[in-house]
Amino acid sequence: MDSQNEGRELRANKTQRRGIYILPSLFTVGTLICGYIAIISTLRGAQLLAAGAGSSIALAAFDDAAKKIGWAIVFDGLDGRIARLTNSASNFGKEFDSLADVITFGIAPAFLAYAWGIQAIHSQYDHRLVFYIEKAGWLVGFAFVICGAARLARFNIDRGSTSDRRFFVGLPIPAAAGVVAAIVHWAKFPVQDWMIGVIWLVIVACAAFLMVSRVRYYSFKAMDLRKRYSYLFIILLGLIVWAIWSYSEPVLLALAMVYFLHGPVMRLVSKSRVHPPAQKAESASKQEVQAT
Repeated sequence: MDSQNEGRELRANKTQRRGIYILPSLFTVGTLICGYIAIISTLRGAQLLAAGAGSSIALAAFDDAAKKIGWAIVFDGLDGRIARLTNSASNFGKEFDSLADVITFGIAPAFLAYAWGIQAIHSQYDHRLVFYIEKAGWLVGFAFVICGAARLARFNIDRGSTSDRRFFVGLPIPAAAGVVAAIVHWAKFPVQDWMIGVIWLVIVACAAFLMVSRVRYYSFKAMDLRKRYSYLFIILLGLIVWAIWSYSEPVLLALAMVYFLHGPVMRLVSKSRVHPPAQKAESASKQEVQAT
């Protein structure tokens, strides 16, 4: 009888463990679904622009694509958190998450950046300059995709290293996609002026470069959700959620740009900071003591 009970407990634990492994993967599937819908919505907006339906009709499709990328960022953040909280991380889940990120945060925002920021320019102007801008848009979009894939590959390699968990090395690909989505969601109307289109390509190219750079970004992984926090932190978090719900366009744009710029700003501040001579002398004296 005892052996039968032990066998039932083992089967029950195995079934429960299998369900826990599925749980974070379901959020990864949600990320993939959002990326797929974002690509379809972008394609719909591009078709409307090509058919001459007008940017006022196409903007709804582009805005829907930007929103889906935003929801994908939420799902992507939850799957890793849930896997760590339930101790259900697996090699399959890591690879599945990376492949989903390439599609949702690499291909989908690159497609959206080109269709929203370049295609309308091509329909409004007809001279050689726009031809070069269009070719540059293809190049920048491809650079965004390949830099995002390289960023994910480097992250998978460095995942088990002893580097500081508080920081990412390079701009995370969901944050780069969030910059594209936040700007599209805020501006709504597709770009029609070639000068703004050039500025748009510069922003997307900077996001691609920062993904493969050595600039450090805060990761929020050091935040323990099982730890007790002050009620003021909960109030602040609630206010942020309310602000996003009520004023999503400016709030999401501000959050995306602050995170996008804080890495280079911290890098410049750390390089320009001058260490006091007293600290240098103290460190030199410590080295002499260790040498003796």
